[in-house]
Amino acid sequence: MGIFEKKEKTPAQTVVEDVCKIKKDEKVLIIANPETSYISQELYKASIAAGAKPVLAYQPKKTSGDFCEESIVGAIKSEPDVIFSISEIKLGKDEKAIQTPYVMEDGTKYDNTFDWILNRKKTIRAVWTPGLTEDMFNRTVNIDYKKLGENCAKLCKKFENAESVHVTAPGGTDITIGLKGRKGMVDDGDFSKPGTGGNIPAGETFISPAVGTSEGIIVYDGSMTFSDGDAILETPITCRVEKGFITAISGGDEAKRLLKDITQAEKDSIKMEDSGKLPKGQGQIYSKNARNIGELGIGLNPAANITGNMLEDEKAFRTCHFAVGENYDGDAPALIHFDGVVREPTIIIKYTDGTEATVLENGDLRI
Repeated sequence: MGIFEKKEKTPAQTVVEDVCKIKKDEKVLIIANPETSYISQELYKASIAAGAKPVLAYQPKKTSGDFCEESIVGAIKSEPDVIFSISEIKLGKDEKAIQTPYVMEDGTKYDNTFDWILNRKKTIRAVWTPGLTEDMFNRTVNIDYKKLGENCAKLCKKFENAESVHVTAPGGTDITIGLKGRKGMVDDGDFSKPGTGGNIPAGETFISPAVGTSEGIIVYDGSMTFSDGDAILETPITCRVEKGFITAISGGDEAKRLLKDITQAEKDSIKMEDSGKLPKGQGQIYSKNARNIGELGIGLNPAANITGNMLEDEKAFRTCHFAVGENYDGDAPALIHFDGVVREPTIIIKYTDGTEATVLENGDLRI
């Protein structure tokens, strides 16, 4: 490198300086597991270099069925300027907030303090990275965020006034999803304002289907989230969806694995109500929503590939993903949110005025 050449930023510096735009004296909470120590310490050092006041807190590795440590929830409640959740699998559920949700005047309920502070109070910025590896961190973070933001915004705008969306793919996916009353959301890598947050790697536009409206077939042929981790699929998983919920699952061993995980989430929901960990009447709701189609997302990160790690896979170009379980609009709570990737989709959005727009055609972006 020549003496006058600009040194490329490290991924941690990019996240701190460009993605979150952390400033001098801002308070930063970094939540990690021992397994994610390298990345969390890199973010700690980059925060120090930016003049911020970071705190690094470790908790044991958590799955989607585990509770976050109370001390960690307490740290979140302190409402630092920025929160990094650098988890091997998940941050963990909020036991007390599930038992006694934050209920807003409009009836909206938040069963997680992190979500309430970020999305309702809008006092923090946040990054969460379930399953982020050092290799992924180094490959997918230093991208053109201006271009990414433009693509995310254009695609998100296409969901305005949408009535439904029809998704087909060569693998056999053919499903229609209702979108009335729903708004598109973006993970564009701009988490510089209070109330903004998302994944690193960033790069998707997504939306929650209206509950009870999804009809058709989803054939997962990329990768899938299971209770014990993510994996590239050796055999496609076919899910029949009726009135918003999965009614049948077929395929090979991986299909049996998904069905087993969903069935376990259904059973665990009832057990949690019986033990007082869910409010009375919520067990059946959580159990039912274990089969809900909770998200349609479209990958937009040019550096992302299908690797068997969903944090990256769901951001890959030429893919979309459907989540099984909890949604992002708060009206379908569940113990699980399992993403699954569909390759080379065609996505056609239909509007209330009868018009339509093709946003992906055989995996190619058309915006």
